[in-house]
Amino acid sequence: MIKSMTGFGRSEYSDGKRNIVVEVRAVNHRYSDITVKMPRRYSFAEEKLKAIVKNFARRGKVDLSIMVENLTEDDTNIRLNTMVAGQYYNNLKELQRSFSLTGEISLPFLASLPDVLKAVPDVEDEEAIYESLAIPVREAATRLDEMRIAEGKKLAEDIIMRGNLIRSMSDKISVQAPQVALAYKAKLQERIADLLDNAVEIPEDRIALEAALYADKSNITEELVRLNSHISQLEHIITESNQPDGKKLDFLVQEMNRETNTIGSKANDITITNYVLEMKSEIEKIREQVQNIE
Repeated sequence: MIKSMTGFGRSEYSDGKRNIVVEVRAVNHRYSDITVKMPRRYSFAEEKLKAIVKNFARRGKVDLSIMVENLTEDDTNIRLNTMVAGQYYNNLKELQRSFSLTGEISLPFLASLPDVLKAVPDVEDEEAIYESLAIPVREAATRLDEMRIAEGKKLAEDIIMRGNLIRSMSDKISVQAPQVALAYKAKLQERIADLLDNAVEIPEDRIALEAALYADKSNITEELVRLNSHISQLEHIITESNQPDGKKLDFLVQEMNRETNTIGSKANDITITNYVLEMKSEIEKIREQVQNIE
């Protein structure tokens, strides 16, 4: 079973203290790349949350977005920094004396100065907060996985269909290939006859030898065998493997393309060339699909 690398998952969860909304988006990428966007106060849980997502998406670029809305004041404390307030007060008094300024230093003014009163997140129970975050992250990742599996099923069906088309054309090339040497022999005889105007008789065994040498040079049996082997491996991975085999599939497609190019260059036959062009078109379509497989 293969998976696509693209997908989306969303989940919402409330633990009574906070509402949590999680969205996970995934697109193609050569390696595993998971980025997390979340409130800084919960950054202690980032690596664990990444690990959850990676269990579902082992390859691809994944963006994990976590939005938290606090419903209570339990996890926020307002703290007074009397040391900072005292420094502000003393410096303001010194400023008054130095420049003979008038006016009172009021409580509202002093309290409004930076860091005198500060909201400090109360995240002492990190494990409990992590568990609250992990529930929607796991659910969103599961939905992402379901979408990737569904898309992967469509990719698999398309690739197998195109693999069968390539195998069918390969079989036709196998039938056509033996005719290439026979056609060459007939053309050779005809050309010699035209050049010599039938004035000299060329030994049949000499013509047969030339035809045999050409047949050996243009033989594509090995390439056809390897091409069919690659198609079989491609189908096996798509239908049987449970691993992220996108890179392996990409390699097989490159090998299929290489064997097809060799067949086209060796065969020197218009019928085979036409089949090769069709096969290359289907291989390119498979390559495009494989780029999206985990």
